[in-house]
Order: sequence, then structure tokens, then C-alpha cells
Amino acid sequence: RCTSLLDLARIFWSGFFFGHWFVETVHFGWLCLEILKANPKGFDMRPTEHLVQTVQADWDAAINHAFCKELAEGTLPLDKMRWYLVQDHKFIDQFVRLLATAIAHAPTIEDGRPGAAFLAMVTSTENTYFLRSFEALDVSTAQQAVPPAPSTKAFQDLMEQVRHSGQYEQMLSVLVVAEWTYLSWAEQYEVYDPKLPFWFSEWIDLHCGAGFEGVVAYLRTQLDTLWPNLTAAQQDKATEVFQAAVRCERAFFDASYAMDG
Repeated sequence: RCTSLLDLARIFWSGFFFGHWFVETVHFGWLCLEILKANPKGFDMRPTEHLVQTVQADWDAAINHAFCKELAEGTLPLDKMRWYLVQDHKFIDQFVRLLATAIAHAPTIEDGRPGAAFLAMVTSTENTYFLRSFEALDVSTAQQAVPPAPSTKAFQDLMEQVRHSGQYEQMLSVLVVAEWTYLSWAEQYEVYDPKLPFWFSEWIDLHCGAGFEGVVAYLRTQLDTLWPNLTAAQQDKATEVFQAAVRCERAFFDASYAMDG
């Protein structure tokens, strides 16, 4: 583990004097310097990366789901897309309330400002996408008004729970999962057939690219920065919430693919 620039220098020059290791050592030295600049405390794993590892199987299942693959390929049956959109739209109310509450709990105005910009996007561009898709796919008002499915209700309840907890780290744990899982699946399909209908293509566009990557980076950095100052009990609860959110994401994709649950 490289813990200081002096350590890096020693590694670099030892490689130099061994001649045939020179090229490899130059590359290693450059890599260490770049990582050290990004993480001055060394090479420890970011807390958000560790959180993913605690629920890796469910995370991988969610971001590599057949639902996402077929959506991106344009082969997803429209009945499944309709079911998904109706149920996913039911998250917006709780999600907006959660994000707004998290912004209110941010340590400073600067910490909350990116969240406020994202909130504006969710309540405008994203919500408009749903309304346009409902119209294009002939989803009636009555169909939109069906009760939330069990998998939808479970995630709604989790969002409400952490919103009322008053704990910024718990709110961030759910927000990080909600946005990072979507970036992780959508960025796999950033290049798609230009003939893809907008209800497929724009859903991908909304969840990848520099703008959305910035949202995810912001949320992760907020949680990563907060993490070392949490008590062990707070970290345990945030971990539990993070894992529950990942399982909710997986369960929702499962339910959407089966149009049940």
C-alpha cells in the first residue's frame, strides 16, 4: 500500500536501478500518483464501493437484468414496458419528498445545490417523459391509477422510512442505490439503435451521460465524505438501508419482467 509520496519515490527508484523493470515501474509510479491525488489518504476502498460489495449478488442481478437488456434492444414486450412505467411513476412522489428532505439535511448550501438541480430535473424532464410515454403507449388514466404492486410499495415504504429518520446518511444510502444502479445498467447501452422508440431510448438517455454521471458522483461523494464521521451504529444502519434498497431494485425489475409482484 502506498501511503506517502516518499514511499512512491522509493518504489520508483528501486525499479529504475533494476533496469528491465523500468518501464513497468514508471507506469506503476504514475498510477500510484494519480490514485493518490484522487484519494490522499491512500488506496482504501471508498465506502460506497464497500457497500456494493456487501450486497454484490443482488446488485449484479439488478444492473444486468434481462428487463434492461431487452429494453435497450427494443425487444421488451410493450405490455411489460407499460406495467413498468405505471409502477415506476408511482415512485416519483416519495422520491421527490426524499430528495428534498436530503437537500434540507445537507451540511451546507453548496452540498445541497447539486441535489436541488437534480430535483428540478426529476419534477420536469423525467416526469414529462412519463406523461408522453403514457400517451404514446395508450396507457389510460384508469390504468395509471392502479394500486402500487408489492415490490413498488416495498420501495415506497423504504423511502418514507429513511425520510422520516432524520438521518442524512440513511437518505443518501437509498438515493445512491436508486441512481447508481440505473447508471450502472444504462451506461452499458449508451449506444443504441437510433430507430429505438423514444419510450425506450429516452429512458436510457435519462440515466447515462455526463450529466447523470455527475448526479451519481455527487451523491456518492456526499455519503463517502460523511461515512468516517458516523458511529458504528449509524454505519450499520446505513448499510442495512443500502442493502434493502438494492434488493428493492432487483425485486422491482423481477416484478416488471413478470408483470407481477
